[in-house]
Amino acid sequence: MRDNYSLKHLLKISGLSKSSFFYSLHHLHYKTEKDALLKNLIQSIFEKNHRKYGYPRVTIKLKKLGYTVNKKKVHRLMKVLDLHAMPKRRMYKSYRGTVGKIADNVLNQTFTTSKPYEKLGTDITQFRTPFGKLYLSPIIDFHTREVLAYDLASNPDMKQITRMLDQLIHNHGTHLKEAILHSDQGYQYQVKLYEKYLKDHGIIQSMSRKGNTLDNAPTENFFGRLKEEIYYPNEYQFESIEQVKEIIHQYIRYYNEERIVTRLGTNPKDYRQEILQKKE
Repeated sequence: MRDNYSLKHLLKISGLSKSSFFYSLHHLHYKTEKDALLKNLIQSIFEKNHRKYGYPRVTIKLKKLGYTVNKKKVHRLMKVLDLHAMPKRRMYKSYRGTVGKIADNVLNQTFTTSKPYEKLGTDITQFRTPFGKLYLSPIIDFHTREVLAYDLASNPDMKQITRMLDQLIHNHGTHLKEAILHSDQGYQYQVKLYEKYLKDHGIIQSMSRKGNTLDNAPTENFFGRLKEEIYYPNEYQFESIEQVKEIIHQYIRYYNEERIVTRLGTNPKDYRQEILQKKE
C-alpha cells in the first residue's frame, strides 16, 4: 500500500506515465548492453586502423556497417574507452639554420651512376617508439643501393655520424677516393669536423637545397621502404627498444644480402662484389 503510494507520488513528480515507467524498468539493461556492443565495435575499428582514426572516421565506419549513431556519442564512448588517435608521423629534421659551411649541391638531382662508390647518400631518420626515440644514420651507394655503413643511436649527434664514417672507411676505404657523399643541410653535416673527415679521405661533399627532399631521393626512398616493410606493420607489437634495433639490423642485412633489386638482377652486395671482381 505504502509502496504503491510512493510510486504514484514519484510518477506525479516526474510526469512519467505508469506504463512508461514499467517499460523503462523492463528495458533498463538494454542501453547498457547496446553500448557494450558499440564499445567493442569502436575498439575493433580503432585497432584495425592502426590507432589513427578519430571519432569522425570511426562514426563513418560504423554507419557503413549499418549502425545509426551520431558523432557525439562515438566521441563520448571513445573518451570512456580512452581511445585517442595517434598524431601524424613527423619527419625528423636536423636543420638548425646555417651553423657552419653549406656545401654546393654537386649532384643536383643527377642520380645516374656508372659504377659503385661513385655517388653516395646519407641522412638521418627517426623512429618514435613507446620506449623512446631511435635514430638511424646510413650511407647508401646510389649505384648498387647497398647500405655501406650505418649507425643506430638514441641521439642524432656528431658522435653517431663519426661512428658511421669510421665504419665506412674501415669497410670500404680503398674505394672512396673522389666519391660524392650527399646529405641535406642538417647541422651535423655543416660542422668543420665532418667537412675535414671527408676531405681527409678524398670524399667530395654535396648538400641538398634547403627543404628539398627530392635532392636526396634515393636515401629517402630507402627510409620509406624500410619503415613500410618492417616498422609500421609491427609498430604496436614491439616490447622494447632493443627489439626495434634488432629488426632494423636484420632488415639491413636482408636488404644488402638477399633482397633482389630488379634493375640489378641480384642483391646489392653480390652485385658490388661481381663488379669489383671483374676489375681485378
